[in-house]
Amino acid sequence: MDQERLEPLDSLGSLGTSMLNASLRGMRRGARIFLRGAIFSALLAIGATAARAQGGPPYYTTDPGTPGHLNWEINFGIMPFLYTNQSVTHTPDADINFGLGSTIQLTYESAWLRVKLPTEEAKYGLEQTILGVKWRFWDHGEDSLHISVFPQFSLNNPNDAVKRGIVPHGSSVLLPMEFSKKFGPVDVNWEAGYNLAHYGPNGWIGGLIVGHEFTPKLEMDAEFYSTGTFRRALWQPTLEGGARYRIHKPFILLLMAGRALEQAKTNQAYFVGYFGVQILLPPKSYDAAE
Repeated sequence: MDQERLEPLDSLGSLGTSMLNASLRGMRRGARIFLRGAIFSALLAIGATAARAQGGPPYYTTDPGTPGHLNWEINFGIMPFLYTNQSVTHTPDADINFGLGSTIQLTYESAWLRVKLPTEEAKYGLEQTILGVKWRFWDHGEDSLHISVFPQFSLNNPNDAVKRGIVPHGSSVLLPMEFSKKFGPVDVNWEAGYNLAHYGPNGWIGGLIVGHEFTPKLEMDAEFYSTGTFRRALWQPTLEGGARYRIHKPFILLLMAGRALEQAKTNQAYFVGYFGVQILLPPKSYDAAE
């Protein structure tokens, strides 16, 4: 899941429409929320004595890293998005990445969705397919600034998920940039991007992640992430904490849990999470990632 996102509220048919209509708010309040989350993440970064932050699964923010030439990074995870009276769950989410050279990554992602509305039985269907290409075009050593671009295209699959209101009509294009930089003992990843939607308002994404490697096997991180739309000033800010634990070559345990920074309601989740595993192939790439 190099680019997994919070469920966009305009991309889940009737669920997205009901949430969107309930979530209009001012730009000033959203700016205060973004600033509060950014300050919290920055304080965590300052307090770390030695850090190694990485975007991608189990987090929403992505970093400029790629798997390496002819290496695979495969992520499977359960991803719940729980609201006060409805929910969306990836059961599971599959995110498959393949490296070409040292700076290019090809990505395929999709999920089997469970969508539960307040007055209906749970619906199941295949999420949109996400196809992406990441290119790290700025890289001058481990301690330097790293920058990448990661355009992604979301396309509907040939099933009836659109008719049943599980996924949106039409496609979308996400155009983000990822950054990573070492500040003394602290590594910081941040990301910002523009989302072009075929139907519905265009939007944006933004994220910041910092972390600490406590042992060669255990890494823990904190993340601030937000999505939004321009036309109606919609914000979805969340704060998450998580961990990666190296179980045994080539498996890494992925854990994350968080919630919205605003009061839980139909458009602000009281719980988001990721519970899964990462597989690095061939096994020698597991050692290279240490």
